[in-house]
Amino acid sequence: MNKDTEIDMKEVELNELDPEKQPMTGDGQAPGGEKNGSVKLKVPDDEVTFTGLSKEELMKVAGTPGWVRTRWVLLVLFWLGWIGMLAGAIVIIVQAPRCKAIPEMNWWNEGPVYQITDLEAFSGGLKGVEEKLDDINQLKVKSLVIGPLHTVQANQMTGLNLQEISAELGKAEDLDSLLKAAHKKGISVVLDLTPNYKGNPVWFDKIDLTEIMEKVKTAAEFWLSKGVDGIKISDLGIASISPEWAKLRMAVQGNGTDDTKKRALMGVVNGMSANEVSQLVNVSGVDLILSDLLSRNTEGKERIEVLKTLHSEQRKIGWGLGAAQKDHLSKRATTWGIIRLYQLLLFTLPGTPVFTYGDEIGLQANQMSNKANQTKEAPKMVWNVEKEETDGAKSNHTEYAEIRKWFRSLSDLRGKERSLLHGDYYGLYSSATSLSFLRVWDQSERYITAVNWGDGLEELKLNLEPTEGVELPETAKVKLSTDKDFEVDSTVNLKDFKLNAGQALLLQFPYTG
Repeated sequence: MNKDTEIDMKEVELNELDPEKQPMTGDGQAPGGEKNGSVKLKVPDDEVTFTGLSKEELMKVAGTPGWVRTRWVLLVLFWLGWIGMLAGAIVIIVQAPRCKAIPEMNWWNEGPVYQITDLEAFSGGLKGVEEKLDDINQLKVKSLVIGPLHTVQANQMTGLNLQEISAELGKAEDLDSLLKAAHKKGISVVLDLTPNYKGNPVWFDKIDLTEIMEKVKTAAEFWLSKGVDGIKISDLGIASISPEWAKLRMAVQGNGTDDTKKRALMGVVNGMSANEVSQLVNVSGVDLILSDLLSRNTEGKERIEVLKTLHSEQRKIGWGLGAAQKDHLSKRATTWGIIRLYQLLLFTLPGTPVFTYGDEIGLQANQMSNKANQTKEAPKMVWNVEKEETDGAKSNHTEYAEIRKWFRSLSDLRGKERSLLHGDYYGLYSSATSLSFLRVWDQSERYITAVNWGDGLEELKLNLEPTEGVELPETAKVKLSTDKDFEVDSTVNLKDFKLNAGQALLLQFPYTG
């Protein structure tokens, strides 16, 4: 090829180039007219994709010594890591604190016991009780004790009929309807079969005790067959010495099996010491015993000793302030603040709180006696306390509403917190008009109750020192307080804090291991 031919070929190749690849002319423009400095990129029509190695190529590489060693190293590291994680999990499980077994709790332990001792004053009779079940259910009540309902003339055993309901209280059909409605709401109903409830003594004459106990046993079987969940009797100390007592126990407690709901046998005692109550719990075999110990022992040191004796029996002990005598809380707690204080105390004691109707609002007991029969008239229950009323109780409605709200908060808290529901008890401090104690369960939140029911102006200093087997932190949080001096969620120094007269606190601190 000659020189001219080569020049012509270069000109052809140059003309075929893209305008951006052609040399610039003297005026700074490419042959296509583009100005100097402009850049154009041309994206290829077909993108190049990576297909990886073929099977044959992988097989050639996989067999090389380097890859074989790499695979073994990765395999060993995987299994070492897996075994290490397994070993770590086992160590954590072994070293973790064991969860304490939950004690057996029955329906009468799970919430407050609410006794309606006078159905007429409460709601006019059995039908009225059924109409008020929603109000009762709001209080987290699990056990409802009603009656006595049977017919009897005071001190006249001949007129005793334990299987017949007094006409002024309702009919058998009303009780049946009440039982069904209560059970739908998870409320169990206990019937009080105290024979001579209108007179004294409640078991008539001891000479006839065997005959009366036989009637009570027969009546218990009758009402339990109708759907009643338990039986309550007064003066347990007398009843339990009867030869027929074992038969009554069998009639009530022996009816249940593992597949059916347990039946409760409840008893009331008055005038016994804490040691005598503890002994009676074990000898009589009752499921729940209610005493007047808190009512009779009014000093803090006495009450602490009572708690020290009975706290180990807490699932069989019911605590009330006046409930054993069918009195109202307001009879012994004479101010609104003291009513709140005793509600807090009862809900946090090691045992089951027992209240008489109206205690949830601090219903003011009528101390006027009925001269005709020399018995005290039961105070009429006040309803709809949250609403404006025009009757004589209007002035109390604001306090009634606030106390009911306080009662509900305490009942709700007790039902949720294991330390309060079935926790261990440790006494911390006591004086003439105050006491404090600790409730602890396993790894749950801990609670300290501190109350001062004194009516003096002197401040009372509580020193909460560590007790045997339990360590207290330096500070605790206020969970509930009856006084504005201690705001909820504020911090209290456990080494040095004071309670004024009438103040009560529920303090909380966490489990720390």
